[in-house]
Amino acid sequence: MPDAISSIRNLGPAMEQACARAGINSAEQLRALGTDAAYARLLRSGQQPHFISYYVLEMALQGRPWNDCRGDEKARLRVRFDRLKAENTPETNAMDAILDEIGVISANREAS
Repeated sequence: MPDAISSIRNLGPAMEQACARAGINSAEQLRALGTDAAYARLLRSGQQPHFISYYVLEMALQGRPWNDCRGDEKARLRVRFDRLKAENTPETNAMDAILDEIGVISANREAS
């Protein structure tokens, strides 16, 4: 029986639910993907990008306390996070986001 994602130190039910939406269903699968591939899948599944959740995931997969990330390591992780965010977050402008929210258009529509 596979281990639950919440069995990994620092990861709780919210991360487990987010991972399930991204098709990541076990701790073993999450570990095999690694931080960057897993976080890219989370972003593509609609998870809002947040640097803290990214580095908490990195620390969790290393078996370290979530707040152990500091200094140069944190700066390097920020560069990786920004790249992942840029590559895996759909671009929408503010007006499209508002129109999508009220149901006028879909923000994820293809450009004409």
